[in-house]
Amino acid sequence: MEATEERYTKDGTTDIHGRPAVRKDTGNWRACPYILANECCERLAYYGMSTNLVNYMKDRLNQGNARAANNVTNWSGTCYITPLLGAFIADAYWGRYRTIASFMIVYIIGLVLLTMTASVKGLKATCSHGVCDPTTAQTAAVFVALYLIALGTGGIKPCVSSFGADQFDESDESEKKRKSSFFNWFYFSINIGALIASSVLVWIQNNVGWGWGFGIPAVVMAIAVVSFFLGTPLYRHQKPGGSPITRVAQVVAAALRKSGMDVPDDKSLLYEVADKQSVIHGSRKLGHTHGFKFLDKAAIVTQEDRNAVSPWKLCTVTQVEELKSVVRLLPIWATGIVFSTVYGQMGTMFVLQGNTLDPYMGPHFKIPAASLSIFDTISVIVWVPIYDRIIVPLARRCTGRERGFTQLTRMGIGLVISIFSMVAAGILEVVRLRVVASHNMYDSDAYLPVSIFWQIPQYFIVGAAEVFTFIGQLEFFYDQAPDAMRSLCSALSLTTVALGNYLSTVLVTVVTGITTRNGKLGWIPDNLNRGHLDYFFWLLAVLSLANFVAYLVIAKWYTYKKTTDEGFELRRSNYSVSSESGTQQG
Repeated sequence: MEATEERYTKDGTTDIHGRPAVRKDTGNWRACPYILANECCERLAYYGMSTNLVNYMKDRLNQGNARAANNVTNWSGTCYITPLLGAFIADAYWGRYRTIASFMIVYIIGLVLLTMTASVKGLKATCSHGVCDPTTAQTAAVFVALYLIALGTGGIKPCVSSFGADQFDESDESEKKRKSSFFNWFYFSINIGALIASSVLVWIQNNVGWGWGFGIPAVVMAIAVVSFFLGTPLYRHQKPGGSPITRVAQVVAAALRKSGMDVPDDKSLLYEVADKQSVIHGSRKLGHTHGFKFLDKAAIVTQEDRNAVSPWKLCTVTQVEELKSVVRLLPIWATGIVFSTVYGQMGTMFVLQGNTLDPYMGPHFKIPAASLSIFDTISVIVWVPIYDRIIVPLARRCTGRERGFTQLTRMGIGLVISIFSMVAAGILEVVRLRVVASHNMYDSDAYLPVSIFWQIPQYFIVGAAEVFTFIGQLEFFYDQAPDAMRSLCSALSLTTVALGNYLSTVLVTVVTGITTRNGKLGWIPDNLNRGHLDYFFWLLAVLSLANFVAYLVIAKWYTYKKTTDEGFELRRSNYSVSSESGTQQG
């Protein structure tokens, strides 16, 4: 019997045919190269479009700085909101594998249409002497393509990291340790794709043409699909647990029905099935935690419940704790929004700032401003192995923790680092404006005599912050999410990027509205030489500092999820509820 148990994984994962996953033939690092290659190619395709998109909006769609920046942040934000839809489908019905495979098709359709809008006569804008005049239909085609891509990424992005982490059995200590490293290397693969996108593809877009610049990502995405399907025999799959929204609604409804009742002091009196397995497919049992006492009322057993169990009147402790886990994640989630706003400046304000600086490397070659994000990518690629191989072992010796830092500490360090990226950008802008004044270049279209490479520090600092905060978020939201809601909680972490982009849009709109009163040019005019972009960077630095202070308070309050693999001990002498009649609607 022991040999049989060792042969299969213990976390409920199955193979592609729905049979228990064989430990030695599936999952672990043997399955991960296909997932990492898929993510690398998909992110290459995504960043191949998004990195230089603000310039495409300006040059081919004839939009001003503020409008182009807002359109990019709105689209980018949507790319990180749609994962909520994809995650819900994955957790509730299709599972992560089928969801990723299906949404890839939508993604490729969007990429092909975008390529056509930049290369097919009639779909691409007519340009004369460097000025383009797109029709309404042509502009609409571009946005249809972009938002198809946003929908496609919504089914891929929240599932891939969770699907990769599913390949490691949490009940096996050696596999559990490897899973922590997986998140580091997963983010590393993202940035390999971004490195190629921000260097090679941006150069192609600026020097060869937008048709090639968008066509190559379409081909790369096709390679991503092939890579993903090649690993099919090796993957481990978590069964979908049914609609998490239904389970949440059941807990709220049951708690409201019993709002007048008192929660017993002895928490073992709260309802839980006697079986070792949870009634929620694909989920381990969760132990009771303190806090949110009102929700515990949903698990109080009444006389009516002893006769017939309704999932809308009585919920298990695991189901209640599932909702508690999500509620506890929300304040941590909220503190990621300002960080994402800072991160989003690389695709907008950093590029606009770089457009005014000297881009030449030697007499003939010049680097596009959008390609400077390559130094953010290089920073991540440098910092990931340093963190994984040097910082974690050192921190492990000091703290005695397996991961070196707690996930909350790791994210907090990143929040602090992000403040300095805005300070660096603000200082460069002050220097840039002084050069404008000293050379009287207020209305000049020429590059300023300041090298674009002075932007490297701000990009490099953002990259260092990512390694701590974004990777920490990936691991934290996967680890602290209930088992049957991991895609949804991964999507929730991604929505901080969406809301960060939307917050950037709001800030730009509000700042522009306030600072252009009475005929003033404002902080972010089309001619940045007469603006004050430095004020915008100082504003973000102050918001980031305030956000970090709030994070410290929230992190101190946070209670980590706790699982129980041995089942919940019931006191059947006080009541009798059969585990079969207690099956909840998933």
